[in-house]
Amino acid sequence: MSHMSTYSIRMDSELKKEFDSVCEDFGMSSSTAINVFAKAVVRERRIPFEVKSESSGMEAFNALRRSAKQNGLQNLSLEEINEEIQLARKGNGD
Repeated sequence: MSHMSTYSIRMDSELKKEFDSVCEDFGMSSSTAINVFAKAVVRERRIPFEVKSESSGMEAFNALRRSAKQNGLQNLSLEEINEEIQLARKGNGD
């Protein structure tokens, strides 16, 4: 058996309580669950689930792209885009 080490983490008390409860439902301790997670990260060389922000700049950018496409504006030139920006800044964007 390999040498065991201790890993100390800080976690919101309510999150810990809920995590412990879910782990118990799975029939394992929270320590076992964290070890399962760590082994998956090492084995797969990635976080084994998608990590994303609920509100990211990329999501906003993609929303703007979808809106431009829906409104037939996806083929504006850089010059036309800059003109639209200048109009919006002047308050004449309508």
